[in-house]
Amino acid sequence: MSAGHADAELYDQQPVHDVVGVGFGPANLALAIAIAEHNAHSGGARALRTAFVERQREFGWHRGMLLAGATMQVSFLKDLATMRDPSSRFTFLRFLHERGRLVDFLNQKTFFPTRIEFHEYLSWCAAAVDDQVRYGRQAHSVRPAGGGGTVDVLEVGSTPAGDLTGPVETLRTRNLVVGTGLAPKLPEGVELGPRVWHNRDLLPSHRSLATRPHRRFAVIGAGQSAAETVDFLHREFPDAEVCAVFNRYGYSPADDSPFANRIFDPEAVDHFYAAPEEVKQSLLTYHSNTNYSVVDPDLIEQLYRTSYQEKIAGAERLRFLNTTALTAVEEREDDVRLHLRPLVEGDPYTLDCDAVVMATGFRPADPQSMLGDLYGECLTDGQGRLRIGRDHRVLTTPRVSAGIFVQGAIAQHTHGITSSLLSTLAVRSGEICDALLLDRAGRKVPVPAAAADTAENLAAATD
Repeated sequence: MSAGHADAELYDQQPVHDVVGVGFGPANLALAIAIAEHNAHSGGARALRTAFVERQREFGWHRGMLLAGATMQVSFLKDLATMRDPSSRFTFLRFLHERGRLVDFLNQKTFFPTRIEFHEYLSWCAAAVDDQVRYGRQAHSVRPAGGGGTVDVLEVGSTPAGDLTGPVETLRTRNLVVGTGLAPKLPEGVELGPRVWHNRDLLPSHRSLATRPHRRFAVIGAGQSAAETVDFLHREFPDAEVCAVFNRYGYSPADDSPFANRIFDPEAVDHFYAAPEEVKQSLLTYHSNTNYSVVDPDLIEQLYRTSYQEKIAGAERLRFLNTTALTAVEEREDDVRLHLRPLVEGDPYTLDCDAVVMATGFRPADPQSMLGDLYGECLTDGQGRLRIGRDHRVLTTPRVSAGIFVQGAIAQHTHGITSSLLSTLAVRSGEICDALLLDRAGRKVPVPAAAADTAENLAAATD
């Protein structure tokens, strides 16, 4: 399904795209779908010319955590299209129908497919729009095209993934969408290595483990990924001890109740965006237990039951080192030594392990490293965060008329908890597609350089 059109405008004999996306995870995949469906319905001169740059050589989403039996924490109805257009050919139900599994899935009586099956769905979607994607290329620079003056066209430079000295490809575009996802967050002083892993690399890392002198693993963290990692290692290595290390007393259950889940509704983004800063912070605090450092209650009960049964049998392989702080990690040739400090009572001690998994979360990618000097044209608030319009466009000085859009956790301070989640991807992709169409139609309202740092003024500047 091609997104291009033959009469695309040329700039110095190079085509100018309507949008170039950096990164091709679920967020920019949802955008590619929304644009592809717009192009299929409108066609001709109204079609948007698009391209995406992705460093992976094929589509993949957290492949290292596709654990057998692990389920999604979001309803299949919050796929890449249904909330935007239930009649879309890119819905999860359409995928099941084409795979011949619709009836079998319905008989499970669940809203939550396994992560493996949902990844299969995402890959199925990606295959339908792969003509838009430059796989195996690492975007490394964004700069204005041409000389000085108004910046209405951007140049996105990329090289082969893992080879910054390789041949450079330059894409020119009137709009950029940054969807580079998240980077692993590690405790201070900790570096990844052959025996120190982040949970995102769990599957390939555990397969490459050659020797296990201690028959012991440690997992640092208390969220869903940490609990899933503990469960996986306990099942995968029946001869090994698995130690869960966290600061708190125990795992906290995720709040999946209907009223709390309204924080993930599309309308909640409108409410959050328009709220004063102190209300935004309160909402993030109140509802952090829907997503951050919390675990599915069924998994908590399963782990507790397993631990108790091992105590009865007198063979405890599952250990919970709660109210314990990690102070240092020593990776040696054949093992890893953890330095631990009890927070309540007891003396510091060490724990020798075959490997340690850092299930310590993620941080947003740094947009400044991608935008370079262009970042200086972006407006920021009093805390140095990007000002972002309701349509997900970064507010810039009047010199920049090219659009810079962001997807992901970098927009949490303006758009709420769902910024880094799947819940509103379908709706958000429609909003960005509409913004691109309005911009090309000349209906964009200029944003004043001195826009005041209030939600009301930000909303007015992009209304």
